[in-house]
Amino acid sequence: MDNATDLTQKAHRSHTYNFYQFLPWLIPLALILMWQVAGSLNWLATDLVPTPWAVLQDGVSLWQSGELPKNLGISLYRALMGFALGGSVGFFFGMLNGLSKTARGLFDSTIQMLRNIPHLSLIPVVIILFGIGEAAKISLVTVGVMFPIYINTFHGITSVDPELIEMGQAYGLSKREMLTKIVFPGALPTILVGIRYALGVMWTTLIVAETISSNSGIGYMATNAQEFMDMKTVLLCIVIYALLGKASDLIAKLLEEICLDWQTERSHA
Repeated sequence: MDNATDLTQKAHRSHTYNFYQFLPWLIPLALILMWQVAGSLNWLATDLVPTPWAVLQDGVSLWQSGELPKNLGISLYRALMGFALGGSVGFFFGMLNGLSKTARGLFDSTIQMLRNIPHLSLIPVVIILFGIGEAAKISLVTVGVMFPIYINTFHGITSVDPELIEMGQAYGLSKREMLTKIVFPGALPTILVGIRYALGVMWTTLIVAETISSNSGIGYMATNAQEFMDMKTVLLCIVIYALLGKASDLIAKLLEEICLDWQTERSHA
C-alpha cells in the first residue's frame, strides 16, 4: 500500500515538474502561432513582417550556404572572449577590494566613477584606439561585462554575515580556510547573480558593436540585410540573439543549481 502511494506521489510530482518546464515556453509559442496565422491570412504585410515559417526557411538556406554558421561562430568568439576578460578583471578587483580595506580605498572610488560612464559611449574612443577590428568589439564587451561582475562580487564579499566570520575565528580557521569555507561560499549567490546579469549585458553590447563598421558576425548580417530590405534575415538575426540570450540564462541557472546545491539541501533538511 505504501509503495503504491509513493508511486502515485512520484507520478504526480513528475507531471507537475513537466508542466512547469513547459510553462515558460507557453507565451513565446502562442505569439509565434498568432504571428504565423496573421501572416498566412494576410493580416500583416509579409514583405515587411515575414511569417515565422519564412524566417525559418531563410535560416535553413543561410545555414546550408555556410554564411550563418560562420557569422555565428565569430559572434560567439567575440562574446566569450569579452566575457572571459571582463569577468576575470571584475572578479579579481571585486575580491581584492572586498577583502582588503587598503585596496578598497585605492581602487573602489575610481572603479565606481568609471562604472557610471555608459560603456557604449566609449565607442568613439575604442575605434580611435583599436580601429574597427576584433580588438574593438571584444574590448567593448569586456568593459560591459566587467562592472556587473565587479559590483556583485564586491557586494557579496562585504555582505558576508559577520557572525559567521566570528565563528570561524573562534574555531581558529586560517585566512585561507576563512576565505574558502566562509567568505567565498557566503558571497557566491551574489556573484552568480552578477554573472547572470553580465551575460545579458554581453549580448546587448555585442549587438551594438557588430553593427558598427563590421564585416562579420550576426549584427553585421542584420545591418547588411537592412540595407537590402531583407526583413527575413533581419528577423532571423533578432531571433538568434534572443535564443543565445536564453541559452546563456539557462547556463547561468544551471551553474547556480550546481554551485548552490548546499542551499537546496539545507532547505529540504
